[in-house]
Order: sequence, then C-alpha cells, then structure tokens
Amino acid sequence: MVAHLARDALTAWLSPLYAAGPVAGVQEIEEPVMPGSMYARDRRQYEAAEAVIAMEPGKAIRAIRGHLPDGTADYVAELLRGEHLGGAAVEVRSVRARRSKLGDHRAPVRGRTIHRITVNDDLNPYAFLTTLLHEIAHAVTWEKHVRTRKPFSRRVLPHGAQWKSEFGRILAPVVDQGALPEDVSGALARYLRDPAAATCSDRGLLVALARYDAPDPARKLVEEVAVGAAFRVEGGRMFLKGPKLRSRFRCYDAKTGVEYRIHPLCRVTLCEAAPPGER
Repeated sequence: MVAHLARDALTAWLSPLYAAGPVAGVQEIEEPVMPGSMYARDRRQYEAAEAVIAMEPGKAIRAIRGHLPDGTADYVAELLRGEHLGGAAVEVRSVRARRSKLGDHRAPVRGRTIHRITVNDDLNPYAFLTTLLHEIAHAVTWEKHVRTRKPFSRRVLPHGAQWKSEFGRILAPVVDQGALPEDVSGALARYLRDPAAATCSDRGLLVALARYDAPDPARKLVEEVAVGAAFRVEGGRMFLKGPKLRSRFRCYDAKTGVEYRIHPLCRVTLCEAAPPGER
C-alpha cells in the first residue's frame, strides 16, 4: 500500500516534513535547512514569541544581535531603516522553531499597518542571517512592486524575478564584506546566481550552513546511513533505508512497509535494529 500527501511549499532547516514527490502514490519526507501549520498556529507563536523586536531599527538590532554573525548587525539595521522600505515600518520577531519553515513575512494588508517578519530562534547565526535577509527581501519587494502595482498589471510572484533581484541585491554586501566564513560566503556567492525560494533547494548552501549547527553526535544525515539500516525521524517513526533514486532515498516504514522518498539531508537517529512487530 502506498499513500499520497500534498506538498508543503517550504524552506528550510532539519525536521522532517511530509510532502508530495515527483512519483505519485509515494509518500515523501522533505527536510528544509533548519527546523517550521500555518495560520492559527503561527498566530499563537506571534503572541508567545520569546523575543519581540520593536519597529525602531535600533531596538530591533539590540533584540536580535545575539542571533547574528559578528559584523553584520549594522548592515541589518540599515536595511530596516525607512529608505530601503519606502518609509514602511517593520516588526521582527524571533520565535520558537517551526517544523514547516525557517521564517516568514506578512505584508501590511487586511488592516495591518506594518510588515511582520519572524525567524526561528534555533538557527545558527549564518542561517539566521540568511533567513532574515530572505524575509526582508519580501518586504522590500512588496513595497516596490506590490503596493504600487497598477490594477490588472502582471501579478508579482512571491519568489519571482522581482524578489530574486531584491534578495540578490541584499545578499551581495554580506558576501562582499568578508564577515562570513569562507565556505558560507562561497556558497552564498554561488547561490546569488539564481536565488531560490528556499535555501534548502540549494544543496551547497544548505551543507555550508549546516556545518555551524550545534553538534549532535546521536544524529546523522540520511545520506550517511548504510543501505538496509534502520533509523528514526523526528516524531519516532522508524524506517529502513533503501537505494538512492535521482534526488532522494527510497525508504520503507518499518511497521507498515509503506514506501517513502526521504531527502538525503534529513537528520535521523540510527536504531540498533527494528524491534519485533516493526519490521
């Protein structure tokens, strides 16, 4: 028996998500770059955010300075000032890790008066910065290309040409100023050639950023697990690893035998052997 689940769009760090893959009828586990359902849950997280960053750029930077790489806070403060956003105010929050995304941006619509940005607070400094700049690029794109859009003109896509242009422009000074490790800077420079909707869609960047996560010797990447070995994903479900396909590994639920396609960079915990009844 095989099952099918609809794909969740993102981007980004290291907790398994269920998503529809290229092969119909097969479940697929996708994992973004770092640990993030959407509306009601996010609203609660907004209200329970551990770090609330006020609209003033100075207060914003003081609140998130500890999450940013050394030497980058001033640049982020500059981005949050009005001239980059047409005078629009921005509220930034660092929130508890979400399984479906690394960060998000909400434009000032439906009665809102400010842009709201959240970033998961468990990201390493380089992943936090990359995600924050990704979301700031959404705010800038909205101000430049959506707020001023004429009726019946071409729709501005969330990760379309305008966003790619703004994200590339915002990332470039970070790469050029030498404040990042050489491997991260090089990966970002390559990523700038064609920025994608999520950093997890660029393997080189994902791997470079993941090197700076807190070490966890109990967990491995799926690509590091031997074929035939048993492992558990977050949540406790056990799988048996199968062969590599084009971009993912064919794996089987140890209890039901259902086939899954699992992202090679999904972090898992090895098992000595599948307990009786789970094979």
